[in-house]
Amino acid sequence: MAITHLGNLSDPSITKRLVIKVGSALLVGADGQPRHDWLSGLVSEVAAMHAAGQQVVLVSSGAIALGAARMGLPKGGRGSLADAQAAASVGQIALAGLWSQLLEKHGLGAAQMLVTLGDLEDRRRYLNASSTLSRLLTAGFVPVVNENDSVATEEIRFGDNDRLAARVAQAAGADGVLLLSDVDGLFDRNPSDPAAKMLAQVDGVTDEIRAMADVGSASGLGSGGMTSKLQAAEIAERAGIALAIINGTRDYPIKTALDAARGTLFLAQRSDGGRKAWLGGRIDLRGVLTVDAGCGKALAAGSSLLAAGIIAIEGDFARGDVVSIVASDGRSLAQGLTEYSAAECRAIMGLRDGAQAEKLGYAPRPAVIHRDHMVLL
Repeated sequence: MAITHLGNLSDPSITKRLVIKVGSALLVGADGQPRHDWLSGLVSEVAAMHAAGQQVVLVSSGAIALGAARMGLPKGGRGSLADAQAAASVGQIALAGLWSQLLEKHGLGAAQMLVTLGDLEDRRRYLNASSTLSRLLTAGFVPVVNENDSVATEEIRFGDNDRLAARVAQAAGADGVLLLSDVDGLFDRNPSDPAAKMLAQVDGVTDEIRAMADVGSASGLGSGGMTSKLQAAEIAERAGIALAIINGTRDYPIKTALDAARGTLFLAQRSDGGRKAWLGGRIDLRGVLTVDAGCGKALAAGSSLLAAGIIAIEGDFARGDVVSIVASDGRSLAQGLTEYSAAECRAIMGLRDGAQAEKLGYAPRPAVIHRDHMVLL
């Protein structure tokens, strides 16, 4: 049964597995200390869900903020990469212990999982993470997942736990994702505008929806604004997963929001198979192939990407890397695994099969990106 309204997220017959993302500003106070009373309320909600038959994964920020307070670092530990990585190392122990103690009071066991972008971008490591999550959930534990900020750098990190939560939901085979935010949901303009109106439901993220996103975060502690939440929604919706944004600042935030039906629910749009869902959620794209209008129409109709339709190439990628396919106006059309390196693509773009063989010196492959290794966006 599909998730069609917010209340479905707490119904174990509809949402068997739920990923809940908790941001730094909700978990850690301005003094750098955990917000124990608020957290106790949230954990009691998780325990109630578990008792009702739901399996819950927590995606938790907060390691850098907690570590920075313990180390006395300026700017919340984000003054430099070295500070952030050191703060994460110190804070992660505190964060894991915090969740463990709170869950233990309800008879629940916590399991820590630290991941990097590469763990979910590489297919083999993604499957390993998926297997671990599944085993922990079936054993009755609550996985607590966070990005491994002690080793991640700007070039190899998610950068926000919104998109991480969507990718973890894919790996866990979850039905829904709940992002706890500092606003009630997605508004048609900046929520500070008195004329702003909240969208209760979004049936597919479009350019119009993206234009509503505000890049700012009210707290200053977190790294993800509304734009990252929409990106998370796009990852989820293509994998058949519903995603909701609710206000997490109130006590017992999940019950408060769901009882009042206050939040924004992004409906699942399709249910790609495991491999295509993983491919469609890939974030680390190594290049861009721009195609002409005729090629764009052919891709939409289910065709593979042929060299003849490529008009421009960006990036330095190798065979097997994931690249983006865009229209001449910059619209994202698809992404997939390329059969050629960037140099080979540049040599054969715009050419038909016969001319490709002459240019390459060997028989060309059937396609630059085969439709079986491509996901339309």
